[in-house]
Amino acid sequence: MKRTILAVTSLFFTVTNSIAQEVAFEEYDLENGLHVILHQDNSAPVVTTSVMYHVGSKDENPQRTGFAHFFEHLLFEGTKNIERGEWFNIVSSNGGSNNANTTTDRTYYYETFPSNNLKLGLWMESERMLHPVINQIGVDTQNEVVKEEKRQRVDNSPYGGLIYGTAVQPHLFKNHPYRWSVIGSMEHLDAASLDEFIAFNNKYYVPNNAVLVVAGDIDIDETKQLIKDYFGAVPKGEPIIRNFPKEQPITQEIKVTEYDSNIQIPALALCYRTPAMTEKDAYVLNMISTYLSDGKSSKLYKKMVDENKSALQVFAFNRAQEDYSMYNIFALPLGDKPLSLLETEIDEEITKLQTELISQKDYQKLQNKLENDFVNSNSSIQGIANSLARNYMLYDDTNLINTEIEIYRSVTREDIRNVAKKYLNKNQRLKLEYLPESAK
Repeated sequence: MKRTILAVTSLFFTVTNSIAQEVAFEEYDLENGLHVILHQDNSAPVVTTSVMYHVGSKDENPQRTGFAHFFEHLLFEGTKNIERGEWFNIVSSNGGSNNANTTTDRTYYYETFPSNNLKLGLWMESERMLHPVINQIGVDTQNEVVKEEKRQRVDNSPYGGLIYGTAVQPHLFKNHPYRWSVIGSMEHLDAASLDEFIAFNNKYYVPNNAVLVVAGDIDIDETKQLIKDYFGAVPKGEPIIRNFPKEQPITQEIKVTEYDSNIQIPALALCYRTPAMTEKDAYVLNMISTYLSDGKSSKLYKKMVDENKSALQVFAFNRAQEDYSMYNIFALPLGDKPLSLLETEIDEEITKLQTELISQKDYQKLQNKLENDFVNSNSSIQGIANSLARNYMLYDDTNLINTEIEIYRSVTREDIRNVAKKYLNKNQRLKLEYLPESAK
């Protein structure tokens, strides 16, 4: 009887959790092309207002790299109705928080306020879109901010070239604009004129190249009217045509050495060019990353860090992107272990993936971990707003917020073996030895 009660209780919580995870939303377009997504959740008095623009580092002129990331900073400078330097003061003094981030494919801004400040969030984002002040003072100020960020995160940070891609992307891509990093070139920013910054804003930061998400404690009808009031008058931009050059397949291992004056311990990077984020194979590669290096019981960590004591750290991840993705495996040796040993041990695990099916136990563990990650990604209003915007803009399927887990569930052990065999081959990769400057 006790076992029956526990089983029924477990089933109840499973069903309840499944229902709780269903994210209801409504989406529509304004006449100026702005796509709007609304999610109502009145369980807590907070609301997130976010705008994602379909512009990232891949949209830049090859002679003006860093513009998209630069604009992440520049569009906080001020607007026609928000004085320069006052943006963050307005947010904090009204009980809110805000941030922004840029990738190769998109730029994302958001504010989270108490729900009685919904109008404020909408007004601020409409100001950013309609009335940004782009002048030489702001450009010069943010130029110094971006330079300092690059110094801290890339130039003077251990393994910065690996973490931010400056040591990887130029070798993995030869034609596509993924060949430069999001941080871009400081020389390009220095050389840019004010007119170039204004032209970049006029082209990309327009309603028909954006999605607005309002999620949280809202009334749908009231919010729709406010959105019309604040965003309806923003003029539509010119259509954006993207036609990026394709990459030829990698058919022979690319061997490269890079040096970093900030490190004492060398690193090995094995990097593969993989399919677009919308392809099912990209999901399978995400699963392979989890299997190989997520947690202390993962295959590479257990083998190289725990058992063989050959690695200080090892991790694998699929950096999913709109046109091509990048599958990266990074490892740091322990003591005087050679990088060639790390390469051999990593390749042994990849070969197993390519020739054997993972165990049923490991497969179920993988599914449980992915389901937990899926639930957690939608556990906050900010997380939901981000997922809704990303799924619409980069996957063209807003409802992935509810169905993405089904893609992972549909992946079989055979799929895992076949995808590893298709993409993770020696002749299809970049092998990068990342060494201390003293090793020259």
